[in-house]
Amino acid sequence: MRSAIDADAGTIVQFIADLAAYENLSHEAKATETDILRDLFGGDPKVFCEIAEWEGNPVGFALWFYTYSTFQGRYGIWLEDLYVDPSMRGKGLGKAMLVNLAQRCVAEGLGRFEWWVLDWNEPSIEFYKSQGGVMQDEWTKVRVDCEALLKLGAP
Repeated sequence: MRSAIDADAGTIVQFIADLAAYENLSHEAKATETDILRDLFGGDPKVFCEIAEWEGNPVGFALWFYTYSTFQGRYGIWLEDLYVDPSMRGKGLGKAMLVNLAQRCVAEGLGRFEWWVLDWNEPSIEFYKSQGGVMQDEWTKVRVDCEALLKLGAP
């Protein structure tokens, strides 16, 4: 595990594309290398990335950012994406990335470590449960984007 550097931007974009294909969401993957360079490695980054390597080669990534719980009065970490190349699964890399971020939470005194998992992704659901993850089915995700976002945000 290591923190991503700007030279990883192309690799991160490829991992995003691979993850989107796995999740049948390629039509939503629009991030470019320019976007990644700006948002992860610009002057004031708000999102961060860890790279999993095997024998010196990048084989996975965890992209995350800080959140805040008003109920806890503490920050947390939101794991936006976790991906391991299919040929490298089962070697402990996904767990290593989760452990790395959980250790960051503990070291920084954060109150939560959260993420989404698609309801059809049984292998991931079982993996997350085996790591202590608790599914929260009582919450419904809400999204406003595209034209609806422009309408809602209009002056």
